[in-house]
Amino acid sequence: MSPNPVFNPDLIRRYDHAGPRYTSYPTAVQFSEAITSTRVCQLARLSNEDPIPRSLSLYVHIPFCATLCFYCACNKIVTKTTHKAAIYLDHLRREIEMYGQLFDDDRQAVQMHFGGGTPTFLQPDQLEQLITHIGQHFRLTDDPERDYSIEIDPRTVSRHSLDQLQQMGFNRISMGVQDFDPKVQAAVHRVQSPEKTLDLLRHTRALGFRSTNVDLIYGLPFQSISSFSHTLDQLLEVLPDRLSIFNYAHLPHLFAPQQRIRSADLPDSAEKLGILGACIEKLTSAGYIHIGMDHFARPDDPMVRAGQDGSLHRNFQGYSTHAYCELIGLGVSAISQIGTSYSQNSKDLFAYQEQIDNNQLPVARGIELNHDDELRRYIIEQLMCAGGVRLPEALSSYGIADLDYFQAELQKLRLLADDGLVTVTRGNHIQVTPAGRFLLRNICMVFDRYLSPHPGQSRHSRAI
Repeated sequence: MSPNPVFNPDLIRRYDHAGPRYTSYPTAVQFSEAITSTRVCQLARLSNEDPIPRSLSLYVHIPFCATLCFYCACNKIVTKTTHKAAIYLDHLRREIEMYGQLFDDDRQAVQMHFGGGTPTFLQPDQLEQLITHIGQHFRLTDDPERDYSIEIDPRTVSRHSLDQLQQMGFNRISMGVQDFDPKVQAAVHRVQSPEKTLDLLRHTRALGFRSTNVDLIYGLPFQSISSFSHTLDQLLEVLPDRLSIFNYAHLPHLFAPQQRIRSADLPDSAEKLGILGACIEKLTSAGYIHIGMDHFARPDDPMVRAGQDGSLHRNFQGYSTHAYCELIGLGVSAISQIGTSYSQNSKDLFAYQEQIDNNQLPVARGIELNHDDELRRYIIEQLMCAGGVRLPEALSSYGIADLDYFQAELQKLRLLADDGLVTVTRGNHIQVTPAGRFLLRNICMVFDRYLSPHPGQSRHSRAI
């Protein structure tokens, strides 16, 4: 992909529709109870028989938070009671044991990510014991190229905490910031010190963490171009390796905490678009490379190299630097991608624990991909990660001789081409243009056969 995307406000206004973020295809909306714990076990064992078995990527969900952030749409449990975490960790360790028995010992875990919730809700000894337990059942590595990351809340860690996390084996940190403006922080019930946050970012660099990511959200109450630019200016003093700048999706009908945010306090569409434009200008001027969607990285970051060498991948954590791993989701609501299937654990804590007590993987729903799903997943990932795809080659690699297979999709793409989002050659090579870089979701939606042409109340956020 070109490092210089083109921000076209008119195009973005025209295409600012609700749609999936395509961290999977088919998306989680298509998951059903048709896939079972028994079937997931079968698929995991079958994956060991591949001629070249894939490496493993572990996602560990820690659902606990000490306080509630009103914008949050994650699966979390807000509590200050630590004994809940102890009970949860006991079940999580048993789930780790069950999954560890399914995969051959030679399959190395090259990625591991602790997400939440707030993983640093756990005490350091709890985290250390959990990682030790994972290492007893999966083949962890100390290879410098590994990607072992953890999401941290700056309000719950110290410099010493970062030292401990590095000693445990983590080499990448993802830090929630969202916004430094005091009025915005108060409105979303997440007050944190800019000074402490910036000090922690400086310390991660001094410790030599492989990469540090900062999460920001635009579209929150009382934000303005000026206030959000000030937050960015403060962050650019320390130059984090990556920034993820997410669009706030106000969906209070789906996420109860968002009902505490007044719609009248949100920036209007013009201000919100202006915030995004200012972000892009500031970050590209500071030398950051636009990876895709809402991700930016410094030129020497592994994510940029992955985009250049073709190993960039997209999964439920967003963009990832290791392609073609088997993803094992551990913990309540976590999602796995094994073979040609997705499976999600129970979202309800008690149901999750009950299934484990019954010696079952806590699978609640999922989907097995058919041949058409696999082809469309490949095309969508190529558009998301490589910025283009050659349709004849994609069809051929999936054993489809009918060159008119995507005739209807090509007709829709030509409309996008007329608006300058893509180019489509005579040989049906689709290339995302610099102006289309911020509308990747809209381009990928052309190939999504599950999208309803007349959706009701949307389960997806808007593109921008």
